[in-house]
Amino acid sequence: MCAAEAAMGGSASVLPREALDEYQRAASCHRAALVLASSRAYKRFSELLPKEERENACSTRVPKSRILTLPELRANPFQHRICHVFSTSDDGDDSMSFEDFLDMLSAFSDSATSDIKSHYAFRIFDFDDDGALDRKDLEKLVNCLTGQGEESRLSSTEMEQLIQNILEESDIDKDGTINISEFQHVVSRSPDFARYSVRS
Repeated sequence: MCAAEAAMGGSASVLPREALDEYQRAASCHRAALVLASSRAYKRFSELLPKEERENACSTRVPKSRILTLPELRANPFQHRICHVFSTSDDGDDSMSFEDFLDMLSAFSDSATSDIKSHYAFRIFDFDDDGALDRKDLEKLVNCLTGQGEESRLSSTEMEQLIQNILEESDIDKDGTINISEFQHVVSRSPDFARYSVRS
C-alpha cells in the first residue's frame, strides 16, 4: 500500500474520470500560466543586461545597480534589502541570477500566498539577518517607512513609544524580539498585508 492510500484510510481512492479530466485541464492551464510568467520574467531579466550578454542570460548575473533600475524597486524604501534577501551571490554583491530574479518576482506577485509574502517580508525587515526583529531592526524599519528627512523623522521619544507598542502587540513570548512565527501571527490578522507587503 502506498503512502497516499495509507493516508486515505487504507483503501485506494480513484478519481472519477470527469474529475481527473478537470484536474488535468486545470494543471495544464497552471503550467501554461507558469511558462508564460517565466518567459515574461526572462525577457525582463535579459533586458537588464548589455545586448552582447543577453544570449547567455541564464548563466549571467545581473549587478544590483541594474536590478535597482526596475520601476518596482526604484522608489521602494527596502530596495537594498530586497536585493540582499533574494540574491544568492557568493560574493556578497547582491547580484542576481535569473532564478533569484524569478524568486523575487514570484514572492511579490499577486498569486503569492500570504505565508510566502510574510516569510520574505520578515527576512527583508531583519536588517542584521539574525532571525529576529529586535529594537534596532524595528527602528530601521520605521525609518524606512517614514522617510529619512528631518521633517518626517520621529523624535527618540516617539520612536521608543512606537517600538514599545509594536513589541506589546507582536512579541508573544515577551523576549524583546519578534520571531518569524510571531510576525506571521500578526500578519494573519492583517488581511491587507498580502496586498501591500513591502511593495513601493
